[in-house]
Amino acid sequence: MNRVMIMDKARSTAVRKEGRMNRTRRIIRKNIHYYILLLIPLLYILVFSYGPIIGNILAFRKFVPGGSIYGEEWTGLRYFKMFLGEASFWRAFNNTWLLNIYHLVFTVPVSILFALIVNEIKPARMRNLVQTVSYLPNFISIVVVVGLMTELLSPTYGLVNELLGKLGVPPTFFMNEAGWFRTLYISSEIWQFTGWNSIIFFAAITSIDHQLYEAADMDGAGRLQKIWHVTLPQIMPTIVVVYIMSFGHLMTVAFEKVLLMYTPSNSERSDVIETLVHRIGIQSTNYSYSTAISLFGGLLGLVIVVTANALAKKYTRYSLY
Repeated sequence: MNRVMIMDKARSTAVRKEGRMNRTRRIIRKNIHYYILLLIPLLYILVFSYGPIIGNILAFRKFVPGGSIYGEEWTGLRYFKMFLGEASFWRAFNNTWLLNIYHLVFTVPVSILFALIVNEIKPARMRNLVQTVSYLPNFISIVVVVGLMTELLSPTYGLVNELLGKLGVPPTFFMNEAGWFRTLYISSEIWQFTGWNSIIFFAAITSIDHQLYEAADMDGAGRLQKIWHVTLPQIMPTIVVVYIMSFGHLMTVAFEKVLLMYTPSNSERSDVIETLVHRIGIQSTNYSYSTAISLFGGLLGLVIVVTANALAKKYTRYSLY
């Protein structure tokens, strides 16, 4: 009797499995053209995102020009010990995380504030116009943005120095001054990406239940009180997630912009991890050394984002996972 029951159960399991497989085949045949289209981005991710991960082995092997692309001999942690003892690395390290801390302190809050302001614009046409205009700088090439900064801040014919000259202030070569580098970098980031970065916060605001605002109106809450007690608490999960993801980029910056703004005179502040890796790896062809520096930055970013996620889950109850 037990044997018969076991056999029946096995047959029913096999039938269910066969049914699932048939349904899967039907779904694949029905949507085969979509799966074919998915192959292109999947191949792109595999080749350009996951493929280069294998190259991290160079951080532990000595690369010899003309030899294997994965190095000739094992060196252990030699390259890690080398850059951890270099003053140039620690200067680039400090510049990198300081730029990102300024990004977290200024750029993200400005995007949140802009989304709150746009949400308070009642006429739909005006709100759409403001949003559209604010998105436009995001589509301007970084090369053009840095070129505009160079022209506007030129000490000889720049508009800014001309205005300062009328006020009796001597001309300043802003793009060449180390003390101005971080200010120019962050301010240009705010100008170029505030509108675009505010999209996610504006989307979170528009998804808030309007009954909450109606209840706040019945309680006599003003506009600022509704923002503080309704809007901000409701979009807090989005804010936390954005900050967690931003913490994961503490060891990376906009390499193209930094490279374009970089000069020997402002290198004290503009030399970051990416420019150091570019200088050592591409210009000096010391690929193993530069790979070790890049791998260290990536692993440190992973540790930071995992830690930030754990702290956010503990203290705010919101997290990525």
